[in-house]
Amino acid sequence: MSTDNRRLAELVSHDAFVQRHNGPDADDAHAMLAALDVADMAALIDKTIPAGIRLDRELALEAPRGEAEALDYLKRLARQNKVFKTYIGQGYYNTHTPAVIVRNVLENPGWYTAYTPYQPEIAQGRLEGLLNFQQMVMDLTGMDLANASLLDEATAAAEAMALCRRANRKVKSERFFVADDVFAQTLDVLRTRATYLGIELIVDRAEAVAEHEVFGALFQYPGDGGRVHDLATLIGAAKDNQAMACVAADLMSLALLKEPGALGADIVLGNSQRFGVPMGFGGPHAAFFATTDKHKRSIPGRIIGVSRDSRGNTALRMAMQTREQHIRREKATSNICTAQALLANIAGFYAVYHGAEGLRTIATRIHRLTCILAEGLARKGVSLEHDSWFDTLTLTGVDVGKIHGRALTHEINLRLHDDGRVGVSLDETTTPADVAVLFDVLLGEEHELSVSALDEALVAEGRDGIPTGYHRESEYLTHPNFNRYRSETEMLRYLKRLENRDLSLTHAMIPLGSCTMKLNATSEMIPITWPEFAQTHPFAPNDQTVGYKQMIDELAAFLVEITGYDHISMQPNSGAQGEYAGLVAIRRYQADIGEGHRDICLIPSSAHGTNPASAAMAQMKVVVVECDDSGNIDVVDLRAKAEQHSDTLSAIMITYPSTHGVFEETVREVCRIVHEHGGQVYIDGANMNAQVGLCRPGDFGGDVSHLNLHKTFCIPHGGGGPGMGPIGVKAHLAPFVSNHVVTPIAGVREACGAVSAAAYGSASILPISWAYIKMMGARGLREATELAILNANYIARRLAEHYPVLYRGANGMVAHECIIDTRPLKTSSGISEEDIAKRLMDYGFHAPTMSFPVPGTLMIEPTESESRYEIERFCEAMIAIREEIRRVEDGEWSLADNPLVNAPHTMADLRDAEWPHAYSRELAAFPSQATKTGKIWPAVNRVDNVFGDRNLICSCPSIDEYRD
Repeated sequence: MSTDNRRLAELVSHDAFVQRHNGPDADDAHAMLAALDVADMAALIDKTIPAGIRLDRELALEAPRGEAEALDYLKRLARQNKVFKTYIGQGYYNTHTPAVIVRNVLENPGWYTAYTPYQPEIAQGRLEGLLNFQQMVMDLTGMDLANASLLDEATAAAEAMALCRRANRKVKSERFFVADDVFAQTLDVLRTRATYLGIELIVDRAEAVAEHEVFGALFQYPGDGGRVHDLATLIGAAKDNQAMACVAADLMSLALLKEPGALGADIVLGNSQRFGVPMGFGGPHAAFFATTDKHKRSIPGRIIGVSRDSRGNTALRMAMQTREQHIRREKATSNICTAQALLANIAGFYAVYHGAEGLRTIATRIHRLTCILAEGLARKGVSLEHDSWFDTLTLTGVDVGKIHGRALTHEINLRLHDDGRVGVSLDETTTPADVAVLFDVLLGEEHELSVSALDEALVAEGRDGIPTGYHRESEYLTHPNFNRYRSETEMLRYLKRLENRDLSLTHAMIPLGSCTMKLNATSEMIPITWPEFAQTHPFAPNDQTVGYKQMIDELAAFLVEITGYDHISMQPNSGAQGEYAGLVAIRRYQADIGEGHRDICLIPSSAHGTNPASAAMAQMKVVVVECDDSGNIDVVDLRAKAEQHSDTLSAIMITYPSTHGVFEETVREVCRIVHEHGGQVYIDGANMNAQVGLCRPGDFGGDVSHLNLHKTFCIPHGGGGPGMGPIGVKAHLAPFVSNHVVTPIAGVREACGAVSAAAYGSASILPISWAYIKMMGARGLREATELAILNANYIARRLAEHYPVLYRGANGMVAHECIIDTRPLKTSSGISEEDIAKRLMDYGFHAPTMSFPVPGTLMIEPTESESRYEIERFCEAMIAIREEIRRVEDGEWSLADNPLVNAPHTMADLRDAEWPHAYSRELAAFPSQATKTGKIWPAVNRVDNVFGDRNLICSCPSIDEYRD
């Protein structure tokens, strides 16, 4: 192919993807620019972004790839990974994801493009899925209450430690006990978290818990080496010393083992990964967290609760949904943005698919094969470290070198300990034939053992690896949801029925300010289910993960160029986790240069609620910096507070563009003031979608930023997770980002502990962002940012005649989002921002962000992916709603009876024999032409939040209530 033809092919391929990602075409963009009275896109950007921070060149990225070319290249990288049969265990196991769940949930945009269910009336499907997850966890752990997931087992353990400290008022100690057979990665994260909470960790034999005065204790059940502890005795010993007892449990083992709740545990936590979620080199996986009713008001993360709607029918919602960072800020006890909703739904559906009988069968098969392996090894004189087990054996006194060589020949990964022990963990995918091969590997091929003969002997003798008194006797998964959907037909219909009760990006734009609900292209999503990415253990040997590492390194290099930072740490597995990791890196750096006393964090009053919560977790004292009347950081107040705390100033956390949706002109001055007083600058990357290709935080003063890959870089929100929050840092901070005890990271100091369970966080979703950047290229990324800014300004202009736009930049422009002020309308009519949000559902839209960052407002972000057609449809809905409000203002409709306060309207409303309202049924349910041609029905009427919080029920209602 000639050079000219090659360039032409690249141009066509590139443009094709960019045009599919970006909503407005050239004609639409021209028309919108004309409506804004600007000549062209360059003029718009000149009026929006301060000249002093503009990037004066195109990003130095590789030439863009077309979709087929990018996927072919990524497939070649994936093939460099070696997918061995893995028996490493340590919290990660092979599993079979039922195909009906793969196709209809994991690969279904109706599930993965939905938003966090803050608007429950159009989220009843995923709320029921999450309630199933909670019920599954409660049943298997034997606890009173469970949340709707956390990020991973290690961070769940850290949350348990923090809850124990808050809740245990009987013990004055600042020490927390950790059994020495807790997973290494969990201990690593606990050490990091404890350092910045002022907690001393005591690591000792589990049986030594009684020897230490501690406020809480953590036990692994079964232990890291496979041992099934006498958990009742350990918990009793802890409680005799007034310590709270936490148990990190293997959820699959609880199908056979006595549940921790029956043994007195206060908190049970763990990972639901082996319930149908591939290992994915570490994630994403839904951690679980369960506790007693006593601690229901302190449980971290999100809780799905049962309430009622305005018709008195059962309705689900996020209970106490804003109780943490958005209200309590620096006093928050946890961070609500730490969930894995999509993965929790998959795990819950796995339990629905299998039911109690199916789980028991799987667990029994795993355990039986482990017993056969143990029996055969014992007959050949191999010593086992423990005389009890569920799925894991630890061999001692063996020739590790020979075993390792034979394992490589058979493409098998075992767990090889530094002290010469060998660990073997079986799982759902293990077969009798696999056990026969394991005998060859562990003993040599001359062993002459028969798997079937060993099995017959064990059955005849009635022996297994579970200690006396620890066989589970109680029932679980008795709710009809876990017993009805046995055929694939029924399961398929159940999943589809739930999907139909939700609004996602498959239906309409989701115009949430600060959340960037943009296209998650199918070509970006395809690689996550490739076995080379999905089935890789996070602790696999480095020579088996070459393709993963190259993809991660390439993505990191892209992000370095995009942000202007010097290094990217991929470990944080959520945006909130990224904030915490960035602040910890600052604190480590300052301690290293002799300034560890610096602990003041300046945070503007407009900041995300996650910011002060993260600062508090890093043991920083929050000092609020005021904003001026235009919503910008008050530089006078900042300078005064920086001077006041000059000796102890650690950092400032700012969001750019600001949380108010404008590019502040003084950002360089803000950074300079903080640096002059010895502080570091943390720039929250939540609004990076307004910067890519136009300006870089590392250039205008940032020392560290987290990047929400699930926002700017196209990883889908998944109904409230997964997310990824890698951090970009300047060179001086690079040695102080998070390392990992099991998978050390080059260039990072060994003492810098982990913040997440896996070295690269939720690595299996990183190909999504890699593909997005690869296929967009420098020009495509810049154009996406420009269109995001154009779309937001167009909406602001279209709505300005009907609603006040609260904040604008120096030249009258907004950034990629705008805030409309509904407070005057509440004064004039009594209609609130919530009424408008609920009425938007009748028009087929998800509401914008409500009451953040300013109470009584709506923050709108269209992103670059929404077409002019969809933007016009949204604007027309908002204008029509304003006219409805006017009819309330004019007295045509009363405040007690109008389509806004009664919204959303459901099919049940239309079925009523009598219509009691002053407006028509048609106006209620079909207020626009679009709703007459394609109606999205809210599943329930307005949900009663107060009733739900006062009557907290977080378990599945009876099937009769679902039927009603």
